[in-house]
Amino acid sequence: MNYQTDLQRLFDDALDLLKGLIATPSFSREEDETADLIEAFFSKSNIPVQRKRNNVWTWNKHFDPSLPSILLNSHHDTVKPNAGYTLDPFSPIEKDGKLYGLGSNDAGGCLVCLIAAFRYFFDKKLPFNLCIAATAEEEISGKNGIESILDELPPFSLAIVGEPTQMHMAVAEKGLLVIDATVKGKAGHAAREEGINAIYLALEDLNKIKDYQFERVSPFLGKTKVSATVIQAGSQHNVVPDTCTYTLDVRVTDSYTLEEAFEELKGFLKADLSPRSFRLKSSQVPKDHPILKVASELGIVCFGSPTLSDQALIPYPSVKIGPGDSARSHTADEYIGLTEIRQGVEGYIRILETYMEMSKSPDTLSH
Repeated sequence: MNYQTDLQRLFDDALDLLKGLIATPSFSREEDETADLIEAFFSKSNIPVQRKRNNVWTWNKHFDPSLPSILLNSHHDTVKPNAGYTLDPFSPIEKDGKLYGLGSNDAGGCLVCLIAAFRYFFDKKLPFNLCIAATAEEEISGKNGIESILDELPPFSLAIVGEPTQMHMAVAEKGLLVIDATVKGKAGHAAREEGINAIYLALEDLNKIKDYQFERVSPFLGKTKVSATVIQAGSQHNVVPDTCTYTLDVRVTDSYTLEEAFEELKGFLKADLSPRSFRLKSSQVPKDHPILKVASELGIVCFGSPTLSDQALIPYPSVKIGPGDSARSHTADEYIGLTEIRQGVEGYIRILETYMEMSKSPDTLSH
């Protein structure tokens, strides 16, 4: 078979798999049936797989432990459909060059295109090992997703994370720090001059947060941003509340560690601050990494992403790229274009082929 014939077969198989994924509900923590589907797809292609919970992964045929390794990763869980759907979210409807259905764009299209690219290279001799991992719980940054299998995999010189980016390449991504804040006052009767109102104390904090600017600025990601998103206080109209709690959403660039951002906020706020976790870190590809040369060679637009993905949990150099559009994610009547799927398959293959060519230069893959 020639390249175009192979490409058509890979596209047809990818489209069929995506339709199957759409038709199979796979909310976060409930992805067992789509994991079964992906496992069966690889088995039908005579590719042995490994599985842990709802995470499925496999390696290229000629795995060599002496070679560097590249991870291809995307997720098969989805959010729940919102009330605005006019189409059945679990019916893969092909219409006017688009495939409609929940998870078609985020991130089923990316996943099936990565699987297609992996199959293209599966039995070829490569200068690196190739691992494909279809993982769970991405939408909730769950601990039983990609994070739960990293100990079973070797270190990677690069991870390519499939998310809808219009095949532009996110070379940096903001991390997420969620902070619960508690302000203490003193209870009293609202009709008398007594008590210390915790709401007013919290308001002083919130006014500072509203105008706060972190000093360090990232070239790709811009400024670290803090937003107050939840507030709770009081239980009766005639009682001065002695406690007010609020929540901060902090989108942290690669200019700060999560711990540094936390300490900076802690230094000027009255509230007692409690971070929910320091897991979801920001990322940026090293400036001399060969994947940036690949992007330049192929004319791929590079950008910094404000949205979170499994990049935050992968402790290796990573980029985020895939067919589809992030603006369609989590929207009613979600869809992906059929041409976008074809471009995704071709795009991932070109990226890996160009990476292979660059690997012929000394030390290119030593990162």
